[in-house]
Amino acid sequence: MSLTDSQALVTLVAALAIVAGLAGVVVPGLPALPLCWGGVLVWALFGEAGPGRWAVLAAATVVVVGGTVVKYLWPGRNLKRTGVPTSSLLAGGLLGLVGFFVVPVVGLVLGFVGGVWAAERLRLGSHQLAWPSTVQALKAAGLSMLVEFLAGVVVAVLWVAGLLFA
Repeated sequence: MSLTDSQALVTLVAALAIVAGLAGVVVPGLPALPLCWGGVLVWALFGEAGPGRWAVLAAATVVVVGGTVVKYLWPGRNLKRTGVPTSSLLAGGLLGLVGFFVVPVVGLVLGFVGGVWAAERLRLGSHQLAWPSTVQALKAAGLSMLVEFLAGVVVAVLWVAGLLFA
């Protein structure tokens, strides 16, 4: 690929954005689904694929919007049902973010677990009551990440299909 080959450059930029988006599921600060969608958008706007590129962009948009809605509603509904308050999740998120920079990657999980557990311990008053709430919060966070990752993978598959068939 030469740098003057604009089609290859557009494809490379789109691929890098999609890969960065998939990595953004676990890396704080990288907006996962917007990056994946942005890669498809760049490809649709500046690529030389046929009119099918707009169908790929439309499908990717539906997947990203749907994935974002499901990412928040499904785990949130499960947490409401179990009684874990938003304040505990915020404490976990803040400590997870701090932990990510103190102990890279592993600190994110440790900080989140510690933050939720500490907030629930203060709220409920015992270790035995705080741990089940913490486990529920972990399950919800994992479900949210799984939904986001799967939506990103679907966007990537749509884009590859667009490359091959559009």
